[in-house]
Amino acid sequence: MTRVKGGTVAKNRRRKVLKAAKGYFGSKHRLFKTAQEQVFHSGAYAYRDRRQNKRNFRKLWITRINAACRLNNISYSKFINGLSKAGIEINRKMLSELAIDNAPAFTELVNISKSALEGKTMKKETPKKEETKTTETKKVKTDDLSKKTVAELKAIAKDRKISGYTTMKKDELLNALK
Repeated sequence: MTRVKGGTVAKNRRRKVLKAAKGYFGSKHRLFKTAQEQVFHSGAYAYRDRRQNKRNFRKLWITRINAACRLNNISYSKFINGLSKAGIEINRKMLSELAIDNAPAFTELVNISKSALEGKTMKKETPKKEETKTTETKKVKTDDLSKKTVAELKAIAKDRKISGYTTMKKDELLNALK
């Protein structure tokens, strides 16, 4: 049997590794063996650091929030505890941005947190089922039906129990709903 050389395949593989090692110091970008070792290590470092980056950013956000909390005479841990008791779910990235860009809004959140820690609860307004039905029918009457899509018109027709709405076209649906 004749010998098969890996010619172009091996050359392309080596070229790919050397291209990835471009910019490395010394033989790490010239010689295939050392370049390959460095590229493997670089991949491992990149994988590790992508995860560490998330930790570092969270640490930065917490530091910023803590600094803003101290200006408002509350500790970071009490602030976060108060927010959770108040039922406010906001991530640390957004809290950090608020602390930097919009200090009055952050102060408002601190006040909510302090009141929740004192035991005061905020009333959550949730409409009852009967109220939602009446508001939906009012919306349908006040909105211009011609701006709605066919799917929305069919949903309204279904709610109003109009027969044969599934085969109607838009203008027929509009006439039936009026």
